[in-house]
Amino acid sequence: MLALLFAPLFLFTLLHQSPISHCLQETTQHPQKLISQCDEKCGKLRIPFPFHLNTSCASVSNAFHLSCSNSTTLYLNIDSLSYKVLEFFSDGILVDFAGSSTCRQYNDLNSFGLAGNDCFGISVDNVIGLYDCEDSSLCKADCETIDLPGCDGSGSGPPACCYPLSDHSSWDFGDGFSVFSKFGCRGFSSWVVSRGTNTGKRGVKLEWAVPRNSSKGVCADKADIVNATAVDGGIRCKCQDGFVGDGYASGEGCMKSSIKDGEEARGSDHDTKKHRGKMVTILAGVVGPIFIIASLIALFCLLKRPVKADMYDPDHAHLHSTISFRKACRTRLFNYHELENATRGFDGDQKLASSNNSTIYAGVLGDDTHIAVHKVECRDERELTQVLSRVEVLSAVLHRNMARVLGCCINSVYSPLVVYEYPANGTLEEHLHQSGEQKVGLDWYKRLRISAETASVLAFLQYEIIPPIFHHDLKSGNIFLNEDLSVKVAGFKLLTTSLGNDTHPYSNHDGSRIHQSDVYNFGVLLLELITGSKNKELPAIALKKIRSGKLEEIVDPCLHYNEQPPFRRDQIEVIADLATRCLLFGGDGKIGMVEVARELIHIAKESIDGSSKRGRGLEETFSNSSLLQMISMSPDSIYVP
Repeated sequence: MLALLFAPLFLFTLLHQSPISHCLQETTQHPQKLISQCDEKCGKLRIPFPFHLNTSCASVSNAFHLSCSNSTTLYLNIDSLSYKVLEFFSDGILVDFAGSSTCRQYNDLNSFGLAGNDCFGISVDNVIGLYDCEDSSLCKADCETIDLPGCDGSGSGPPACCYPLSDHSSWDFGDGFSVFSKFGCRGFSSWVVSRGTNTGKRGVKLEWAVPRNSSKGVCADKADIVNATAVDGGIRCKCQDGFVGDGYASGEGCMKSSIKDGEEARGSDHDTKKHRGKMVTILAGVVGPIFIIASLIALFCLLKRPVKADMYDPDHAHLHSTISFRKACRTRLFNYHELENATRGFDGDQKLASSNNSTIYAGVLGDDTHIAVHKVECRDERELTQVLSRVEVLSAVLHRNMARVLGCCINSVYSPLVVYEYPANGTLEEHLHQSGEQKVGLDWYKRLRISAETASVLAFLQYEIIPPIFHHDLKSGNIFLNEDLSVKVAGFKLLTTSLGNDTHPYSNHDGSRIHQSDVYNFGVLLLELITGSKNKELPAIALKKIRSGKLEEIVDPCLHYNEQPPFRRDQIEVIADLATRCLLFGGDGKIGMVEVARELIHIAKESIDGSSKRGRGLEETFSNSSLLQMISMSPDSIYVP
């Protein structure tokens, strides 16, 4: 308690006694040089140096001349094209597409003609959303976690294929956006994501710089010249350590900094209250020793506190990541030997599903609790940290159709184990692909219900959780079923750095490779429910049959398609059409999971209201769902948070 009481005073003392906290009145140049030559504004945007409206203010280059339309909208004019200015940064300017009056979901690859010149270049802080790409090898999983707002500013989830320009593997300085056409991409969107943040702003960020051959005298005293990143031969000015300002002789210049209340202050502002700092320093000097003693006592008590044996594995007490893992694992830390015994030594017969870097095993604990153990192979601490972060997010989400995370375990430095609840009724894959006399099969109503519940939980995770959660590895082996065949989705891809290598890319009807989004994978799942097949070439085979009007040739024999009443056959055809749209448009973002869920629940409700007398359970399943509330509205009034 004493430590908490005196902590603010002690920290304040450190600030006032630190060598960097000194503050002097004098500046490095005369006061009149500390402001821009022209204090200009257009609408809500204040124009920083070196940009200007009045040509008499051009102290560096006319390339930074802007125009203000109707006193409300700024434009940057380059090569007879006008780019609307959205925001200024210390090293760049955010602009819209030239001649663009409305926000579009995506633009033609040639719609942004500027690649770079002596003063401007496309910044590496841009993240690009790509559409209709035939080759998904350029898509990067890391940027899928970034919040990229739609045209209205609300979050719309990441594009089906996103690429950060900082990656440089498919784009480099001097390239325009048309370079992505070699991957078969037909459109793109752009967001700027400032370093250290996870939120994008729609538009294209241009880095600006002053040509080196015209930079003499541009930088103020106490400012260093730094090379630009995206502008070849360009430079900018940066104040030296201990000084603040924009660094330009004709701008703010540089002046000595001071620390005031934890923030930088300038000039004599700090000096006017200097006596207050002295008083606080004296007071803190008295209470400081008390704080140190109290902190040592608290630390001693913390170290002496006993730890329960089942909550911590002493064999791995040396691991740097254990504390983070305990934080990620909100419930129980399992002992490795306990999980080894539960899974019969991680026997192959216990395997439920697998991908390139992970395997899920079925198991039974000593208290007869059925579990699924997700074993992930990480290569380094960075990947381990990614898994821990993903587990922490998943364990915080509660949904009746999502398998609950029961706990975690670390069996070696880079092999975390995540424990899910596992209903005793097995997986959807087992029910669809039982062999011989064991094969009972699922009737059409049960398959329809399973598909609707699966789509609903995926839509919930993507549209009602902020930031959205994507599965990345949806397949029938990762869908658990309880006693009444209600869905429990599990097997989320915990390590997404190798996304695209863990799954087999399917081919489109024309042979092109398709990026596998959750919507695309759900389309494959719908086909598996219709056909009862798990052939890797299923999408290509099914699309060909569906387009030629021969759907009945691939329908699972257990469904007895030709013996079904007409409305059932119509439903199967409608679901096949939905699966086709998921395959064709799910990879480029033209159809989202909420639209898929809406259609499936409408079909399921029609089944309840129509000829099926067994539909009461499904109606109850969705009666309290916020997604159903959205679906019950007219399409035009649906709002997705």
